[in-house]
Amino acid sequence: MGKPIRRNEDPRLLTGQALFVDDVHLPGMLHAAFLRSNYAHARINSIDVSAALEREGVVAVYTAADLGDYWQRGPLLVPPPPIDGLVFNECTQVPLAKDKVNHAGEAIAVVIAESRYIAEDALEDIDVDMEMLDAVVDIETALDGDTPRIHEQLQSNLAAHVVQEKGSYEKAAASAHKIIKRRFIYDRGTAAALENRGIVVTWEARSEQLTMWDTTQAPIPIRNGLAAMLGLSESQVRVVAPFIGGGFGPKIMMFYPEEVVLPWASMQLHRPIKWIEDRQENFFSTTQERGQVHESEMAVDENGKILGIKDVFVHDAGAYAPYGLTVPINSQCTLLGPYDVPNYYSEFSAVFTNKPIVTPYRGAGRQHGVFVMERLLDFAARELGIDRVEIRRRNYLPKEAFPHNHEIIYQDFAPLVYDSGNYLPALEKAVEIIDYDNFIKTEQPRLRAGGKRVGVGIVSYVEGTGIGPYEGAKVTVENSGKVCLLTGVGTQGQGHYTAFAQIVAEQLGVDVKNVRVVTGDTREFNWGCGTFASRGAVVAGNACNAAGKMVREKILKLAAGILEVAEADLELSDGKVQVKGVPDSAIKLGDLAMQANPLRGAVKPGTEPGLEATAYFGPERGATASGVHAMLVEVDPKTMLVEIKRYVVVHDCGTVINPMILEGQIQGGVAQGIGNAFYEELFFNEGGELMNASFMDYLLPTSLDVPPIDTAHIETPSPLNPMGVKGAGEAGAIPTGALFAQAVEDALNMDGFEIHEIPLSPNKLFELTRK
Repeated sequence: MGKPIRRNEDPRLLTGQALFVDDVHLPGMLHAAFLRSNYAHARINSIDVSAALEREGVVAVYTAADLGDYWQRGPLLVPPPPIDGLVFNECTQVPLAKDKVNHAGEAIAVVIAESRYIAEDALEDIDVDMEMLDAVVDIETALDGDTPRIHEQLQSNLAAHVVQEKGSYEKAAASAHKIIKRRFIYDRGTAAALENRGIVVTWEARSEQLTMWDTTQAPIPIRNGLAAMLGLSESQVRVVAPFIGGGFGPKIMMFYPEEVVLPWASMQLHRPIKWIEDRQENFFSTTQERGQVHESEMAVDENGKILGIKDVFVHDAGAYAPYGLTVPINSQCTLLGPYDVPNYYSEFSAVFTNKPIVTPYRGAGRQHGVFVMERLLDFAARELGIDRVEIRRRNYLPKEAFPHNHEIIYQDFAPLVYDSGNYLPALEKAVEIIDYDNFIKTEQPRLRAGGKRVGVGIVSYVEGTGIGPYEGAKVTVENSGKVCLLTGVGTQGQGHYTAFAQIVAEQLGVDVKNVRVVTGDTREFNWGCGTFASRGAVVAGNACNAAGKMVREKILKLAAGILEVAEADLELSDGKVQVKGVPDSAIKLGDLAMQANPLRGAVKPGTEPGLEATAYFGPERGATASGVHAMLVEVDPKTMLVEIKRYVVVHDCGTVINPMILEGQIQGGVAQGIGNAFYEELFFNEGGELMNASFMDYLLPTSLDVPPIDTAHIETPSPLNPMGVKGAGEAGAIPTGALFAQAVEDALNMDGFEIHEIPLSPNKLFELTRK
């Protein structure tokens, strides 16, 4: 634990030996292609598939009508939390559109053919008569009386309305020295994972077994849901989430139409079926995130102390809302940040639009809240003549304030309570590494005198991580001396194969390379929830730790009996157990495992054969990670291109399991955060059609745009779990937009110029400066 051990999984990945969904090839496998709507909002009058069925090589074509009673809306994955006065209008996605399509890219029909080429060609043969309807695109007018209703069973396009409050903002505002008011926009982007979604599914009629390889972050819930939908026992369904080339949240979505339709089709046809999403499909059919508009204000005293905050915002839910209120609740709660906010009023309306579904994407709404808070602090500092670092220092919660109850409800249905934190050392460390004081006093004036537009930014954030309900793990010492660790969470590049192995190796005194980790296969381990919300190390990691500890206890008990010593006199190291200081007494763990599983004799009452244990861990509530990001930028005033000269992250995720893997997580998050801040934005026209659905038009940062990242860590262990860990998977991405805006604003140094929206781009920045 705590060592920068190289990842166990990398040799397989680097030599092409890792299994991804598209690597699965089965005898007699068919291929699927989905017909998707070109319109964002339209009524389906008729669908004629007869010409497609006549094409050679086409095996079947299915529409919603063919699914019969199997056609049903997807589940509401996260019901609304118990907030007084909450309004929630449930409407979830469908497997195939039946009477209407509600966003461009919504699936209408599926062709199953002998090859993907034939299936794609057959899509052109399907004749769909559609009546185009006016689309709802602008979230600020979605609730207007003359706006078309997307879901006719509802009275309006309102998905939810939520108010949370503590203290009295009105009283705080009445006594304030200044009130800072601004309007903020945070627009849409997409995760753009390296690997698109994919499915291979096969139904074995003789054994009555369904097996599906799926690019999902939640194989066990997918297994459970499929079994229920198909009328099968859970033991008849196996879901495998192999190596996945990036998840980032959209792959936790359940259920995508493909995950519902293709298993059913395989059972109808008695043949395996493969579907691999192409990149253009990914822009339309995979969930997205980020669209919100905030009207915000902050009341401060003459010293810059926050007296209260009021935030009213509109959240774009997209065409359906299977994930409930996770994203806007995160925005609402994360806005409070690491600061002491005695009075808070927050209200949001989530609205349905004719755009793709919104579900969590790395940060999951936290970016919006951080952007609002950090920008308000920047403007307050400017108006009060206080340094931006100093105003944050004055408003931090002190280390003795924990646990701190913010008196509002978080996404895990529990009160928003920060379990631990110590924010000031992280700020001071970031200030030191970025050389803030010297830059402000010396370097920036010198460079500006030479015509350079350079700026510095520094922002803070918190991240709720490690929410429940639970995860499990099974640890077995095998006769070979190798250790097998099974867990139900999937992996998408986080280093689970190494971090989990380190946790168990620490308990059993074995080499990390001798711990074989199996994740994401419901046949191997069938209880758990999935990989999301920065919870893998916190929840699954603590389950691994607990199972490893139980096996350790078994080892000590058995060895103590054999060696006739007290358990306290034994030690585990190098794959052996021995009396302390007596190396000749050592017993290899493999030999001990054989003795624990005898071929003759009886197992004594009250004991179990083998050196094996299964454990589960469920946290009381989420653990609160935190951090500070800082950056130096230079802006070309002619092209408005921004070059990041330096980027610093000081992060507190509690006990660090593997600092090298942690750095990789943070760097990956920062890269996505930079993309979200300056490059990536989805553009929809008035009809709801996506105008930049390719990497020719949707910009992603490259290795040339992401600078080396200096990282440092503050360790404030969480009291909510035995290992003291907190999550880190989303930390790099959360504050980057706010940081980027502050640094660019500082670099341009224009009177009256403020940045109120993200994403930016050279073009948008040019327009904003001209205004």
